[in-house]
Amino acid sequence: KTQTQPTAVAEQKTPGGSRPIATIDGNEATAYVAHKINEVIAIYPITPSSGMGEHADAWSAAGQKNIWDTIPLVMEMQSEAGAAAAVHGALQTGSLTTTFTASQGLMLMIPTMFKIAGELSPTVFNVSARSMACQALSIFGDHSDVMAVRSTGFALLSAGGVQEVMDMSLIAQAATLETRVPFIHFFDGFRTTHEVQKIELLTMDDMRAMIDDEFILAHRARAMSPDRPTLRGTAQNPDVYFQGRETVNPYYIDCPDIVQKVMDRFAGVVGREYHLFDYIGAPDAERVIVLMGSSVEAAQEAIEYLNAKGEKVGMLKVRLYRPFSIKHFLDALPKTVKTIAAMDRTKEPGAVGEPLYLDCVNAMVEAGRDIKVVGGRYGLSSKEFTPAMVKSVLDNLAVDKPKNHFTVGINDDVTHTSLEYDPNFSTEGDDVVRAMFYGLGSDGTVGANKNSIKIIGNETDNFAQGYFVYDSKRAGAITVSHLRFGPRRIRSTYLITHANFVACHQWTFLERYDILAPAVEGATFLLNTPFPTDQTWDKIPKSVQQAIIDKKLKFYVINAYEVAKATGMGARINTVMQT
Repeated sequence: KTQTQPTAVAEQKTPGGSRPIATIDGNEATAYVAHKINEVIAIYPITPSSGMGEHADAWSAAGQKNIWDTIPLVMEMQSEAGAAAAVHGALQTGSLTTTFTASQGLMLMIPTMFKIAGELSPTVFNVSARSMACQALSIFGDHSDVMAVRSTGFALLSAGGVQEVMDMSLIAQAATLETRVPFIHFFDGFRTTHEVQKIELLTMDDMRAMIDDEFILAHRARAMSPDRPTLRGTAQNPDVYFQGRETVNPYYIDCPDIVQKVMDRFAGVVGREYHLFDYIGAPDAERVIVLMGSSVEAAQEAIEYLNAKGEKVGMLKVRLYRPFSIKHFLDALPKTVKTIAAMDRTKEPGAVGEPLYLDCVNAMVEAGRDIKVVGGRYGLSSKEFTPAMVKSVLDNLAVDKPKNHFTVGINDDVTHTSLEYDPNFSTEGDDVVRAMFYGLGSDGTVGANKNSIKIIGNETDNFAQGYFVYDSKRAGAITVSHLRFGPRRIRSTYLITHANFVACHQWTFLERYDILAPAVEGATFLLNTPFPTDQTWDKIPKSVQQAIIDKKLKFYVINAYEVAKATGMGARINTVMQT
């Protein structure tokens, strides 16, 4: 059992489900499937995808086998270019092969990606979508990298939350084998890769049922072999190159229908239903927002909240972005739609619009549909995207002349592209526990909270989510852990701004940060104090005293340093605070 399941797995079943559950992050969810359905895994570390390679390497080192009853060969190369080349070479031997990467790492793979796609070699690259280094480097997430490889010929399949990451990893593998089109399975770096969620695990039987032996044998038969001599890797002149380039057309024409067929098969095997484009909202909506990645979760939360309040709005989740199927796109939209906001998590300077916006405009033109499309940018480098911003985008669609090429979530005081939004607008229910923990990088707070949320997820009936904020400096900088748990699936892919529990693990933060700003009235505040209990109130800043009084907080203190020292844990206060 330990050989086939990831860390933090529990015997408990998901609410209403029949499979084992685990409380894991997106990187582990992806690696879990990729390791089980591949034979060769070429890796090179780059934030935030490194966790996928680390898990795969550890599992192979421990002798864990895949669904073919072999131990996958995991090889770290000298660069991402080398990793892509290793994938290319392994594919030519008929091996099932994958890799993990992001950002500049993906850019180094581009030359080989053109070759893999041109040769119609089935593979899946799992990409933790991340910002490109432009005016500055950023390790955080958006779609700048995957949008830069649209012309390679790789299909682009998007996943939202952690559950979808696990599911789409398997769907992508089954689809690439049948279509022969190589796939990029992408999900948002840091927001999804490092978000801990309670999910239902796919079993070995699920994976085996989804992978068709017919296509495995066909892939093996295309391997280089002296028994089947073929000519590959040639140079071509103007007399034939153009014609040869067009020969891939039928594969890309058939790809969307095959992917949907694979999704339908997945629904039959597992029970979760996906489509190339999934519509959520009022059946007679006139205003619709189109987007992909982790933002679809926050958008769905907002759409359901607004419709419950009497609005008629909707959203379209993009799953298969390339090849872009205009037919499936239009079929998913309600016939009543009048205006669409296409939201891109990337910026393409000099273009007349960002990629998803242009695809939506083109779809309307080619289909002759009289639907107005406006485009917006959001969430670059993991900038927050909240239900309040979704509401702002939908409100913009309601005016006579909606703002086009807008931004949301920032204040653009240079070119004035920004939409205004109400930061106090909230869609979270009172039945969700929303806890924030302030710690210091390397003090163990993040690790303790990861354990806490896994315990809550695995040992209770609650759905659980954990997200951990720290910058690229890591050790020595402030860390903020955001934990949610409650009776319903948690779609809140954004930071907590209305907390009903706040814990401060470092006394000095009281004078530097407004720790209690997110606390709602009646919330609980836990403080690690270096002073005796009866002296603590007089020591804390007056502004903190006033906030505790004004918000009627339940205030608890503990000298965690003394407790840790007395129990032989040294300076490790994280376990004390976790308890």
